[in-house]
Amino acid sequence: MLKAQNIHKIYKQPVNDLHVLKGVNLELQEQDILSIVGPSGAGKSTLLHILGGLDKPNDGQVFFEGQDIYKITDNKRTKIRNQKIGFIFQFYHLLGEFSALENVVMPGFVKEGMAQEKLLKQKASQLLERVGLGNRIHHKPHELSGGEQQRVAIARALINDPKVIFCDEPTGNLDSENGKIIIALLMELNEEHKQTIVIVTHDEEIAKNSKKVIHMRDGILV
Repeated sequence: MLKAQNIHKIYKQPVNDLHVLKGVNLELQEQDILSIVGPSGAGKSTLLHILGGLDKPNDGQVFFEGQDIYKITDNKRTKIRNQKIGFIFQFYHLLGEFSALENVVMPGFVKEGMAQEKLLKQKASQLLERVGLGNRIHHKPHELSGGEQQRVAIARALINDPKVIFCDEPTGNLDSENGKIIIALLMELNEEHKQTIVIVTHDEEIAKNSKKVIHMRDGILV
């Protein structure tokens, strides 16, 4: 489903360039749950962003369903991200002026257009119900706890039925109890909807729930 070959990422610096990824190779099958584990600065998030089409590597290739996503136009890559990939970030990235329902439905509007507004809002409501927020759909982010905001972000990532969900430290801002709830929810989604899930984390406890685990250190897989 997803294959990365010889991925290098270098950030230019005034003195010494920062070589963050040093020839990473990785393959994912459908319905995998993969945890990428390692200390801060290992290159985990950089790799996740490259796999998800958010950040171009300096060298190497990323194939999604057989297509090299960095050999196509930016518009085509954006379309793949919107329609086939979901993202869940540590800091939620919810839009503060919009309700939970409106935040969830936005990627659907990008994909389907406003003509499908009624159906998309109905679907968004069902997703929020699924993540335990059926009574909070009209609340804005500042009216929600951190765990609730992360569940809104999960619902938003699911609105377009993605093939793969990339999670960048999804429990990093949560207490242990809310963190367990979020991880359990992701595992249920993988089981019920057959979605592939990639989780970047420094938490070994999360990795124990995954089907596959890889460890990163200093820009390489170890």
